[in-house]
Amino acid sequence: MMYLEHALAAIVFQAIIGCSTGRWWTGAALASGYFIGREIAQAEYRWIEMFGAGLRANMPWWAPFDRRVWLTLDQYVDWIGPVVTTSGLAAFMSRK
Repeated sequence: MMYLEHALAAIVFQAIIGCSTGRWWTGAALASGYFIGREIAQAEYRWIEMFGAGLRANMPWWAPFDRRVWLTLDQYVDWIGPVVTTSGLAAFMSRK
């Protein structure tokens, strides 16, 4: 259920930016970017633990994109949820 918390946090952050500046797509990009970055960082740590002998120096640039470290559906949903919800809100608010 963490994905609901991520989506809600992203919407709140987006709403703060959108209400204060009127730039809902900017809010969507920043909120989604945070959660995308968070999941990429966690994928880096998983790669280092699984294949890098515990050393960041052993990690190639492409390591967080290695499909072998994306193990569960939750890892995808934790960044897709905020992207979908903030994009939907931005599209809705842009039509108003």
